[in-house]
Amino acid sequence: MNLKNKMDSPLRKKINIYLKEREENVILMDGFDEALIGFSQRINEPLLAIYSWEKMIDVCTDRDGMTYEEASEYIDYNCIGAWIGDQTPIIVMPLQLD
Repeated sequence: MNLKNKMDSPLRKKINIYLKEREENVILMDGFDEALIGFSQRINEPLLAIYSWEKMIDVCTDRDGMTYEEASEYIDYNCIGAWIGDQTPIIVMPLQLD
């Protein structure tokens, strides 16, 4: 699936309708719609997309055939390491205390 198809997926269309109905502008990560778990907002701050790190790993391993290590490195460098302004999406990582 090429990038254009990912951005025109049925799920992306539903997300865009949801945001349009609420008159919100949000930066979404291309190719990770299945990992979108919600939105966050503080008073007087922009709405931010929130993604699950674990679900992003699943997208990379299931869809793209990456190993867990490859997926983790890809997400760390290309997603967590990307700053695209005040509306940069949030990536939630699981809490591991052991």
